[in-house]
Amino acid sequence: MTAPVFSASDMARRVRDGETRAVDLAAAALAGIAARDADLNAYTAVTAERALAEAAQIDARRARGEPLPPLAGVPYAVKNLFDVQGLTTLCGGRVHADEPAAATDATAVARLRAAGAVLTGTLNMDEHAYGFTTENSHYGTTRNPHDPTRVAGGSSGGSGAAVGAGLVPLALGTDTNGSVRVPAALCGVFGIKPTYGRLGRGGVFPFAYSLDHVGVLGACTDDLALACAAMEGADARDATTRASGPSFSGQFDLYSGGGAERAQRGLPAGLRVAVLDGWFERWAGPSARRAVAMAAAALDARGRATLHGAERARSAAFIITGAEGGALHRNGLRAHYDAYEPHSRDRLLAGGLLPAAWVADAQRARRDVYEEAMRLFEHHDLLLAAATPVPAPIAGAATFDLDGEALPARASLGLLTQPLSCLGLPVCTVPVWPDGPGSLPLGVQLIAAPWRDDLCLAASAFLEQAGVGRLAPAA
Repeated sequence: MTAPVFSASDMARRVRDGETRAVDLAAAALAGIAARDADLNAYTAVTAERALAEAAQIDARRARGEPLPPLAGVPYAVKNLFDVQGLTTLCGGRVHADEPAAATDATAVARLRAAGAVLTGTLNMDEHAYGFTTENSHYGTTRNPHDPTRVAGGSSGGSGAAVGAGLVPLALGTDTNGSVRVPAALCGVFGIKPTYGRLGRGGVFPFAYSLDHVGVLGACTDDLALACAAMEGADARDATTRASGPSFSGQFDLYSGGGAERAQRGLPAGLRVAVLDGWFERWAGPSARRAVAMAAAALDARGRATLHGAERARSAAFIITGAEGGALHRNGLRAHYDAYEPHSRDRLLAGGLLPAAWVADAQRARRDVYEEAMRLFEHHDLLLAAATPVPAPIAGAATFDLDGEALPARASLGLLTQPLSCLGLPVCTVPVWPDGPGSLPLGVQLIAAPWRDDLCLAASAFLEQAGVGRLAPAA
């Protein structure tokens, strides 16, 4: 397999080999942002001065003959709920606009900088990460890079759009109920929600603490693994982080200096792949079903599996999200009620009023469905499902059509991601183009047992190698 020229892995190799300078990559990224982002609306702030300074440091290290880190010179950007030193962390909301700038970088940002990556700015999102469309009342709608009349997904919509448009090969997002997987699918990029607790959330503004994951959107599977390898490890600012199972740094021989050509990668011997049916078929439209069929054929999926508790898990995710988000924002709503956009404000208010007994029931349901999923993994190593019911809906539309049924767009884009969110499982999203050239992308979810992120990445790389999963940056 040949890595895309646009990929982080290829960019870093070219910087290490002296084929290009980090400052040239940074300048090109900044020029692309300046030329295209007015129409896309992915960025909320561009850190041009910082990007050029970080890139110059990489070039100086190479000039001194020092070994370069794995992401040397790679431009990237972050969802605007990650702390960036010197910037106010907006979280997609106006209520934070007058708060002091962050004194330090978030853990993930600091670790990517240590790995040589170059920060180009912060990215648009749904207010306080509560949404699936990135139609933000304060900072505008982020447009889908493949069709500007459509949404980019959310809540990490700026992250998906920036990678899908070719502005940067890597972007950080967060995933509580599908907020990495939905925009990755709709913008046609690769994405990963690692196992809960794998990547530290220090300096990341929370939404629902027991559900939030730091995730990555990228140009190829290697890029996801590279970024996660740079960020994993204990985080003193996040007590949930721990290490278990194979590390990301051991997934692939990503930067051995062998050029862009990658060795042919087979799936692990005896890998048992099953397609999730039931809920996951009921809420997948025709294009989504075709995408799953394409991936299933390539992965030689031999089985089918039913997560009977999927609807119950989605309901539990709704309640836990509402309760934790409502509690987090209770004081903010009291002090700055009018500063919150009405859509998220009303849901946060409702969440704060949920009876404790309901939340306890939701946590019990969460545990029950988790145990059911673990029983599935006794018979299957990897589960396969669509990431969204349909391709990207029209921006501003209240509903989208699924097999003749009108569904609310803001809530229903997470129909296939939410049941998995509260289980903390690792999931890779792979972009598939089931309707041919000129069509819109969809994503398939590759789901593994906790701490088996390596299986998700291996299957993602295999689909990429087979040509089923691919990035097609928007022109």
